[in-house]
Amino acid sequence: MNDIISALTAVLPPKRKSTPSGWTSFDAPCCHNRGESRDTKKRGGILIGSTDNFQYHCFNCGFKAGWTPGKLLSQNTKNLFRWLGLNQDDVNRLNLYALKLKDNEPVQKKTLSFDLHNKPLPDNSIDLKTLIQADTDNYIHILDHVTYLTKRNFDIDWYPWHISTAPGYTDRIIIPFYYQGRCVGYTARKITEGKPKYLADSQPSYVFNLDRQTDQRRYVIVVEGPFDAIGIDGVAVLTNEINSAQATRIQSLNREVIIVPDRDRAGAKLLSAALEYGWSVSVPPWEEDIKDCADAVTKYGRLYTLSTILHYRETNRVKIEILRKKLQHATT
Repeated sequence: MNDIISALTAVLPPKRKSTPSGWTSFDAPCCHNRGESRDTKKRGGILIGSTDNFQYHCFNCGFKAGWTPGKLLSQNTKNLFRWLGLNQDDVNRLNLYALKLKDNEPVQKKTLSFDLHNKPLPDNSIDLKTLIQADTDNYIHILDHVTYLTKRNFDIDWYPWHISTAPGYTDRIIIPFYYQGRCVGYTARKITEGKPKYLADSQPSYVFNLDRQTDQRRYVIVVEGPFDAIGIDGVAVLTNEINSAQATRIQSLNREVIIVPDRDRAGAKLLSAALEYGWSVSVPPWEEDIKDCADAVTKYGRLYTLSTILHYRETNRVKIEILRKKLQHATT
């Protein structure tokens, strides 16, 4: 019997009965949690299969859930565990266990692979701070890069910013992607007008800035872009959707996860991930011209931005869903 089935059998209501076909029936916990009348006629049923899988069906409101080894926990299954009495920490633990089982499935290893390949930075790349300290005569050649960071209220010491003299990169700030001290990609942000704004080389399972999340930290703040992450010293998933491998990396830190989405319709997808994985969310009431954490740092500074993120963090699922729907209807 695996951990998920063990947890399920431990929280089944004491007042239940078994049928000859193998179903265990009890008062369904889903009905009143979904706006229906509370079930008192044992119309919720669990069937545990021979491969340590299970299925649940409510013969009153029609709610269904279930799980099979090698699959992730669906949102319905997580809800069922909560309605049966498991707290959020236990649900998170079971979700991580399911992810690990999925990782052990041969056909799924590629999806959840933690392998990250070394990748080079653009030709002639050099650390910006090193260049300033080592060759002050050439400072004028990097003045635009330093000015760009300064105007955005970002410090030279916050990250090993790079620049390059390679064609197409001379007017870009390069942000190396590190994992366990190795360079596994980069993004290069244009500091002048023109497109493309970013040139990037990244890997799907990568989580930016994970190396800096030390054991002493109580929280990990998850954002979309690398500038957002550098601004508040959190991590970035480099998109508005989180895949299973990225979620596993973040969960492995074993601390409270706080999602801070961009304040647009795409940001609602990050809140969907927060609901999926049981993470906290923060949408501080910053001014309307603030789109993301990087904008907030530019306008308010790092300390104030961080303090508002922590002050406005939300753990209530209903309130997170309201925030998600609000972002879905954002005008930008």
